[in-house]
Amino acid sequence: MRARRRCRVASTVFVPRAKGPRDRLVDPLHPPTSHIILNHMVQYSQTRFDASFAALSDATRRGVLEQLGRADASITELADKFHMTLTGMKKHVGVLEQAGLVTTQKVGRVRTCKLGRRRLEEEAAWIENYRQLWAARFDELDIVIEELKQKEKADGRRKKE
Repeated sequence: MRARRRCRVASTVFVPRAKGPRDRLVDPLHPPTSHIILNHMVQYSQTRFDASFAALSDATRRGVLEQLGRADASITELADKFHMTLTGMKKHVGVLEQAGLVTTQKVGRVRTCKLGRRRLEEEAAWIENYRQLWAARFDELDIVIEELKQKEKADGRRKKE
C-alpha cells in the first residue's frame, strides 16, 4: 500500500491513490455535489447573481446593453459598432442571453438582439443593502474621527497652560 501524499496547489488538494474510480481532484472549498445539502432558493439566487454580475463585468457587454436600450440591433451591427468579429460578439451576446439580460430572434440569416425581461431588481436591492451598510459604517467612523480631533484639541490646550 502506497503512502498518501498531499500536494497543495492554490485551494485544490490532490490526493494520489492507486489507479481506479476513486482517483480525483479534491477541492476543499467545493466538495463533490453528492455530499452537499443545498437550500435551493439561496443557490438559485446566487447562481443568478453570478450570471448577472459576470455579464455586467465586461465593458463591451455593458456597452451592448446600453446600445440595445436605445434600439434593437443585429449581431452584425453590434460587432461593427464595437469593432469586433462576429464570433466575438456572438460570445458576448451569449453571455448576456444566458443571464437573461438579452433575447435574440433569428429571422432568415439575421439574428436580432433586444433587451431581455430581467430588470436586475434583485441585484440592485443587494447592492443597495451593502451601500447602506457602508454608509452607516462611514458615518460612525466620522463620529469617532471628530471625537478624536476634539480630544486632541483639548489635550493641546492643556499642554499650553
